[in-house]
Amino acid sequence: MKATYNWLKSFVEIKIPPEKLAEKLTMAGIEVKSIEGKSGDFVFEIEITSNRPDWLSISGIAREVAAVTGAKLKSTVHSPQSTDKKTRNKYPLKIEIRNKKDCPLYTGTVIKNVKVGPSPEWLAKRLELLGVRSVNNIVDITNYILFEWGEPLHAFDLDKVSSGHIVVRRPKGKEEISTIDGEKRVVDNDNLLIADSQKPLAVAGVMGGIDSEVSYQTKSILLEAAIFDPVLIRRSRQKLGMQSESSYRFERGVDADTLQIARSRAIEMILEIAGGELVASEASGASKAKKKIIRLELDSVARILGLRLPQAKIKGILGRLGFIVRSSKKKGVYLVESPGFRQDIEQEADLIEELARIWGYDLIPTTLPRVTPQPSVESPRGGISLLKNILVGSGLNEVITYSLIDRISLENSGIEDTLCIDVENPLSKEQEVLRPSLLPSLLKCISANLRQKQGYINIFEVAKIFSRGENFSPKERLALGVCLCGTKSWLSESGRVNQEVGLLDLKGVIEALFIRLGIESYRFRQQAGGRTDIYLKSDVPVGVIVQFPRDLLEKFEIKNKEVLATQLLLEEIFKERNLKKKFRSLPIYPGISRDISIILKEEFSAGDVLREIRQKAGSLLEDVKITDFYRGKQIPDGFKGLTISCFYRSRQRTLSDEEVSPLHAQVSENLVEKFQVKFR
Repeated sequence: MKATYNWLKSFVEIKIPPEKLAEKLTMAGIEVKSIEGKSGDFVFEIEITSNRPDWLSISGIAREVAAVTGAKLKSTVHSPQSTDKKTRNKYPLKIEIRNKKDCPLYTGTVIKNVKVGPSPEWLAKRLELLGVRSVNNIVDITNYILFEWGEPLHAFDLDKVSSGHIVVRRPKGKEEISTIDGEKRVVDNDNLLIADSQKPLAVAGVMGGIDSEVSYQTKSILLEAAIFDPVLIRRSRQKLGMQSESSYRFERGVDADTLQIARSRAIEMILEIAGGELVASEASGASKAKKKIIRLELDSVARILGLRLPQAKIKGILGRLGFIVRSSKKKGVYLVESPGFRQDIEQEADLIEELARIWGYDLIPTTLPRVTPQPSVESPRGGISLLKNILVGSGLNEVITYSLIDRISLENSGIEDTLCIDVENPLSKEQEVLRPSLLPSLLKCISANLRQKQGYINIFEVAKIFSRGENFSPKERLALGVCLCGTKSWLSESGRVNQEVGLLDLKGVIEALFIRLGIESYRFRQQAGGRTDIYLKSDVPVGVIVQFPRDLLEKFEIKNKEVLATQLLLEEIFKERNLKKKFRSLPIYPGISRDISIILKEEFSAGDVLREIRQKAGSLLEDVKITDFYRGKQIPDGFKGLTISCFYRSRQRTLSDEEVSPLHAQVSENLVEKFQVKFR
C-alpha cells in the first residue's frame, strides 16, 4: 500500500517530518518499508497485514497517524445522507440480488449529463504518485476513492445497460465476458456477475466489462458501490487468474459504513469535476452492520500490560482509532463500540493490544511475573529420556519391537503363559498375546542381527509389559530390557584383543546405569541356572540377569553364541533415583593403595566381598574395586580368582604406612573368617 505525505495531511494535522512519522508508524505496528521524495511530496511504501483491511486506504492510515501523534482528524466529507437528499429518482433503476450471501449490499447511483474528459492536474498527480495512470475524470474518481477510503467503486456507461435493470447473479452455466484489460474470459458458477437483463456487464469485485466501460462519449453513468462475499471473490479471482486493486480489498472485506461515506464522496467529486445531474439512487440489501460492543475493564488493562494507563489516555487512544467509548454502570468498566472497519476486534484482549500498540511497547516497563513456587514433579517421560541417553552413552543401541507376540516365542523363552493377556481377534499367530516380558522380542532381534553377520550385538528396549493382576484385571508395567551377544574387540599394546561378552559386561552396564541415576544401595544375588536377581535396598526386587542355556538359544536359531540379558522394572528404579548433585572439594592429601589377591568360592559374590571390605575398613577407605577376575588353570574348580584394589585417604592429614598397614591386615583377616578366602 502506498500513501503520500500531503494526502495524509488533508486528513490529519501532521506537525512532524516524514522520516519521524515513518518511525512512529513502524513502532506502532504499521511497517513503513521505504520513503521516496517525489514531485514535491513523499511516498510511503507500507506493509499491510492481512487482518487490517482498514489500512488499505489513506483515511485508514490517517486514523493511525492521528492515534500515534495525538493529532485530530479533519472532517473532509459530508454525511452520506446529504447527497441522497438531492436525488429525485427520475430514472427507473432496478437492482436485483439473486443471493444475499453473495452480495449483502448493492447500491446504484445514476448521474446524467456528465462531461467525461481529462482529470484535473491535482487528481491525476495524486494517482500518479501511487503508480496509477490517469484514464479519464470518471474512472480516476473511482480509483481516487478506492485509495482514499478503501472502497472499490465502478462506473458503468448507463446507455449500455439494458432497461436500467441491474442483476447480481451467478453465471448460467458457462458465459463469456470481455473485461476492460481486453481479454475474453469464460466464467462459471465459481464467479459472480453484475449483469443487466440481457448480458453480463462485469465480473463482480474483480474487473469491469469492456462493453459497458466509461469512455469520452459517455453521457450518463451508473455508479456501483457494493459489498461482496470475500470468499467468493477470492475464488473467482483465482479461477480467472486475475488480480486487481478492487479484488484485493474485497477479499479482505469492506464495511457498510465506509461504503456509504465513499459513495457520497464520489458523487460529490463527480458532480464537481464532471458536472451532471443526480437523478436516481437505489440500494438493495442490508445497509447497516450489527454493532459490536466489547466490555473493557481497567483492571484487566493493568494486569495484562503491567501498568495502569490514565483513563483519559485510554479514551483518547480508542477514540482516535474510531472506537466509541462509553462508561458503564460499574466503576472501572467501559463499554466500547467497535467500528465496522475493525473486523479484527473480537474481545477485550484485542482492545488492550490496541492500547499497548499506540501507547508504545517501548514505554511498557519490564516486570517479572508473579510465580508461586511449586514443588517440582519429575515426569516419567523425562526419566525415560535420561535412561536412554545413559544406555546409548554406554555403547548400546535402542530397538523398538511389537507389543504383541506369539505363544511359541514365550514357550521357547521358558516363560509361562498362564498370566498372559490374549488378543481376542489376532491378525496372525505372531500377534496372539500382549508380551509379559521384553526378552523374547530381544532374542528375536539378536537372531535377526546374527543372520546379517553382525559380530557384536548390544541392544536395549524401553517399553511396557503386560500381565494379569488381581481378579484377572490387566496390569501393565514399564520395563527395560538389555541383551548382549557376540565378541568384543579392542586394540591393546600386544595387538587386537577379541573377547566373548560375559556376565561382568552386563553387570557393568547395570552398575553404570544405577550410578548415573544416583542409586547407591543395590545388590546382585546369584541363583542357580545362570540367573542373578537384582535388588534395591537389599530387599526390593527390580530385575533379573539371565544367561540363556544353549538349547534355549537354538530355538531362536542362535548357535555357538553366549547371550546375556536383563529386564528391570523401571517404576521401582525411578522411585529410588536421586539426581541431586553434591559438591565435594578435591582432596589435598595423598592416599595409599593396597591390593588383595584372593581365591574365592563360587558361592560367594564379589559384591559381598566389596561390601564387607567397606564395612570393616571404615572412613579411611576412599575407594575399593575389582581390578582382575580370573578362572583358569591356577584356580581350582568351584573357585574364582579376584584382585581387589583398596585406596585409603584421610581428608584431614597425610596417612602413614604405620596407620594403613594394620588396618589393611585386619581387612584381609576378616575376609578369611567371613568367606574362607585363600591368598595368592
